[in-house]
Amino acid sequence: MDEREQTLNALLVEMDGFGSNSGVIVMAATNRPETLDPALLRPGRFDRHVLVDRPDVRGREAILRVHMAAIKLNPSVNVEHVARITSGFCGADLASLVNEAALLAARNNKTSVGMEEFDEAVERVTAGLEKKKRVIHEDEKKRVAYHEAAHAIVAFSLPNTDPVHKVSIIPRGLAALGYTMQRPEDDRYLLTKSELESRIQVLLAGTIAEEMVYSDVSTGAQNDLERASEIARAMVMDYGMSRLGRVTYRQNPRSPFLAAAGGDLSHSRSHSEETAREIDEEVCRIIDGGIEQVRQILETRRAALEAVTVRLIECEVINGGELREIVEASTGAPLIVPGTTAGRRPPRMPAGDPTGSADALGTN
Repeated sequence: MDEREQTLNALLVEMDGFGSNSGVIVMAATNRPETLDPALLRPGRFDRHVLVDRPDVRGREAILRVHMAAIKLNPSVNVEHVARITSGFCGADLASLVNEAALLAARNNKTSVGMEEFDEAVERVTAGLEKKKRVIHEDEKKRVAYHEAAHAIVAFSLPNTDPVHKVSIIPRGLAALGYTMQRPEDDRYLLTKSELESRIQVLLAGTIAEEMVYSDVSTGAQNDLERASEIARAMVMDYGMSRLGRVTYRQNPRSPFLAAAGGDLSHSRSHSEETAREIDEEVCRIIDGGIEQVRQILETRRAALEAVTVRLIECEVINGGELREIVEASTGAPLIVPGTTAGRRPPRMPAGDPTGSADALGTN
């Protein structure tokens, strides 16, 4: 008998052996509830489940106030604003954020921690440390600028995207040579099909811009392509957002406690080889459709792409407001994306601004 199954059986025997008046309460925690054996979760055992999820904006504000109590804050610090720009952060992330902001203030010989330090700390936590001393060839720097400018312009142009806060070609972290930072306006719990398609298009923008400008592509879009493919495959297999219908094709993972009885079930699936081929074709169709949309946007806003690229090479960093000014000065009226009824609304920029994500050539 597998040792994991022995452990499970022993635990079940002990839990069933407690007397009704023994006053014993058994508590347990796990980060992978989907792998638990159903026998553990039936009534009389672990039958009450308490979800400890990532905090919402009110929870983040309360956690930040606890950690900020240990540092000297500048009166300009708006805790509510810091909570809004840290969507998706867990408690450990917020503790690291406050510590990083305090260290930045100390390095700059400041007597208190201000919003500038918190904004920079958000970028450090999400994208990594700046590598200003990293030597990058001018040709590569220009390619990175085109790549990031394309991410930003497509994100600005499409509906259902988070506003662009910042575009940078300063390397950060271990691999990112640049990044486009988008900041969600609110906590989100659901995503629509059009929002997922817009995210795919934003991710594809960098490599399409390279193809348009250089008639060649680089390895820098690896992470972009991975993430775009993951979203497209989830749309087909998990969310029923494809021509294959409202069907879920993803096989739910089985409990590891059952592996000994049923062999290796981690790669089992409930659909045929023909369906698997159709899934692959549908993923490619979604990606190809996104590529065509992106190409049309970038061709329509080619002047804006060139203008943003030139500005990035000059200054290395531009914020969302400056991006909006450059795009509107270069193209005039907001772009009407085919298949939508309105152009991209001008991004609402909260005071203080930064948040985002990253890939080998850039983050976005």
